Amino acid sequence: MASFEEIAAESQQRWEELTAGGQPWIRVGTALCGKAAGCDAVIASIEAALEQNGVAAQLSQVGCLGLCFAEPLVDVQLPGGPRVFYGNVTPDMAAEIVSNHVAGGSPLAHLALGYLAAGGPDEEVDSTLAGIPDLNQHPMRVLENRVALRNAGTIDPGDIHQYIAYGGYHALNRALTEMTPEEVLEDVKTSGLRGRGGAAFPTGVKWGFLAGSNAPQKYILCNCEEGDPGAFNDKAILESDPQTLVEGIILAGYATGTSHAYIFIRHGHDGPIDRARAAVVQAQEMGFLGENILGSDFSFHLEVALTGDSYVAGEESALMEAIEGKRAMPRYRPPFPAAVGLFGKPSNINNVKTLAYVPEIIAKGGEWFAGIGHDKSTGTVIICLTGDLKYTGMIEVPLGINLKDVLYQAAGGVPDGKALKFVQTGGPLGGVLGADNIDIVLDFDILRTAGAILGSGGVIAADEDNCVVDLTRALIAFCQYESCGKCFPCRMGMSHLLEVLERICRLEGVPEDLDLMRKVGQDMQAGSLCGHGQLGFNPVASALRYFGEEFETHILNRRCPTEVCSAPRFSPVSSRR
Repeated sequence: MASFEEIAAESQQRWEELTAGGQPWIRVGTALCGKAAGCDAVIASIEAALEQNGVAAQLSQVGCLGLCFAEPLVDVQLPGGPRVFYGNVTPDMAAEIVSNHVAGGSPLAHLALGYLAAGGPDEEVDSTLAGIPDLNQHPMRVLENRVALRNAGTIDPGDIHQYIAYGGYHALNRALTEMTPEEVLEDVKTSGLRGRGGAAFPTGVKWGFLAGSNAPQKYILCNCEEGDPGAFNDKAILESDPQTLVEGIILAGYATGTSHAYIFIRHGHDGPIDRARAAVVQAQEMGFLGENILGSDFSFHLEVALTGDSYVAGEESALMEAIEGKRAMPRYRPPFPAAVGLFGKPSNINNVKTLAYVPEIIAKGGEWFAGIGHDKSTGTVIICLTGDLKYTGMIEVPLGINLKDVLYQAAGGVPDGKALKFVQTGGPLGGVLGADNIDIVLDFDILRTAGAILGSGGVIAADEDNCVVDLTRALIAFCQYESCGKCFPCRMGMSHLLEVLERICRLEGVPEDLDLMRKVGQDMQAGSLCGHGQLGFNPVASALRYFGEEFETHILNRRCPTEVCSAPRFSPVSSRR
């Protein structure tokens, strides 16, 4: 087996040949957003155009750069030159790009979205880029500080050598050769990293529970059961840079004295599944997984596990039930997973994003990560911007930044001259904030106090034409449908809330309905077995807090101010289970 130094040298040589060799390099975004926008047809057009022009070029299917509004995104880099990006590319545009830029060496300024200099933003560029803006100055890029997404859209997710050339597995090598498991754990504690799956529990503390167990068999579980409407950052990491997750899981295993792990992914997420499985195989072949990793005494094994379409499977104990082949339903606690988890063994469950930060924390030190962010919310956060915004997509910004700046500077605000009415954050169990309440710092604790959570990172913006009552109904409809039904407060509480909200949307509500929903919500919070029921009233509570008058207008005046509720709309009543 080759040493890490030999592997790294080979990877660096391959990277230099790719970027400064004799052939152009074309990268096409093929994450979920790219697929939805038609990237497959664009790739086919590029392949045909390359053959027609007699040009030999490297064509790679990369992940998401975050500029989802511009997909299909095509990135052309001539040997030793800058990367030039073309957005919203059609098959006809792709053929033109190949003929003029790839074959002819002349970038198409009228089609280009922007460029990235090969040597960084300070590098002088030649005259061929006249009229093409610096992509780093795009609103979606200016506020970014990429840590977990550092490689997304740049490296080929199917090529482990590109990941290594970009700094991958250097943290693992450092941990195994220079650090004890206790030192790795201490670095994670020092970083202040908190879980990015919703609860925001300190990761180092969580790992410490598992590290303190002397059980001969323990498990690390990675939760990629990403079912929140409006959230797609877990899938994006797996589609764009799966090796950073694999490395983070291995480091978690080393820090906690664990030898086995699972990546848990929902059935149907074909892109993340395929790329995660390929990454595991490549890591095994390179000696980063298996017995005596990099010649050390540490052995670690990783598998990919799948489950069906169940939102509740994202709850940590339901996830373990699914891996064991049972129905995905939460367990009674205590005992907690750190004591009795998967197959009855001590286990730790972390979100994809949480684990994706770990390689950089170990490579650069916990104090470096703790120096980013705000108060006890350290590091960065990945936000998925959807809804009524000029620029939609995925952005990684430091915690402590203002939500208003993200919406108006990065996302460009609401298009067509309309006003922002509200934003919904943190998935269906998150909260609703009015436009007057978005001048707020992105901080786990501050947002929770305001009635909103960061949760999975989804932020859905709605303009003045949207009805907050109808949105709340839609969120509760989702939660009601996805309730596993195990505990009474959630099963019946969600159904009762939905019945009341549908009645209000039909303009048949009564004043007592508002207090009734609050009473149901209190009972759900107090008596539900897991977070699905405990947090299920959040969207209603926050909507009532900031838009109580709109609910009263529906009830007292029998009128929807936006007339949304007067139009036919889907009701989940017929599909309840």
